[in-house]
Amino acid sequence: MSAIFGPAGNSDSFSQTHKSSLDAPRWIAGRGLDCYEYQCGKGVHVGEETCRKLGEKAREAGISLSLHAPYFINLANPDREALGRTIGYVLAACRAADWMGAGRVVIHSGALMKRTRGEALETARSSLQEVLAACDGAGFGHIVLCPETMGKINQLGDLDEVLSLCTLDERLLPCIDFGHLYARSLGADDGREAFSRMLDRVEEVLGTQRAARFHSHFSHIEFTPKGGEKCHRTFADDGGYGPDWAPLAAEVARRGWSPTFICESAGTQAEDALMMKEIYEKYLGSWE
Repeated sequence: MSAIFGPAGNSDSFSQTHKSSLDAPRWIAGRGLDCYEYQCGKGVHVGEETCRKLGEKAREAGISLSLHAPYFINLANPDREALGRTIGYVLAACRAADWMGAGRVVIHSGALMKRTRGEALETARSSLQEVLAACDGAGFGHIVLCPETMGKINQLGDLDEVLSLCTLDERLLPCIDFGHLYARSLGADDGREAFSRMLDRVEEVLGTQRAARFHSHFSHIEFTPKGGEKCHRTFADDGGYGPDWAPLAAEVARRGWSPTFICESAGTQAEDALMMKEIYEKYLGSWE
């Protein structure tokens, strides 16, 4: 087993020549990529027929699917009505993922809302347990939920917080967004030593089997000193944006792990995903 690579949504180069995301799996496979994360960040507005068609085309092309749930999910909100809405968003995302045959749904962790990190995490853990129960009740227990590390400092979702959420149930896997961690650490979480430390931590908390299958987002990120994440960049952008992909690729290859890497570059996500794969495969060859 080895890592797999693909884009989050559609690159500009795809959208300029294609009108429908139903063409995406074949297009992605034709570029030598392996997976595709369907974007429902602004809400789950895709119907069953489209989902089933996309899933069929993905299977034909050999493309693994995941789905990004709505951005406005906030597991850390203590309001019961807000939790009801969150459960609804997650169930809608899981329903669409199930129609597609997507095995993973990425969910945001939430915001602190003027509380301590500990208080917000306690709320998020309780909320996530209710989300999981609702997923089971709706028949979506087979869908892997992936709480995501977040890029803004005032958001819940550093690596340890996401790992704490993932200890609630074996089906949970972290979505480690290395660009987000780079941004919220103001550039500190970068380089071989930092990546090794982070992956060691995932393995320590979740065990090797789950750690080796983690979900991931990767892109270069611009950040501000006070807030953290500002915006996503591309690999071609000048300006010294990080994090550096090569040392992370080397570390994953050395471990023989098989994570899913979804590239979130701003408009060149398929092109940059292919660059990531090519660099990774060079390191993989040196360890085999």
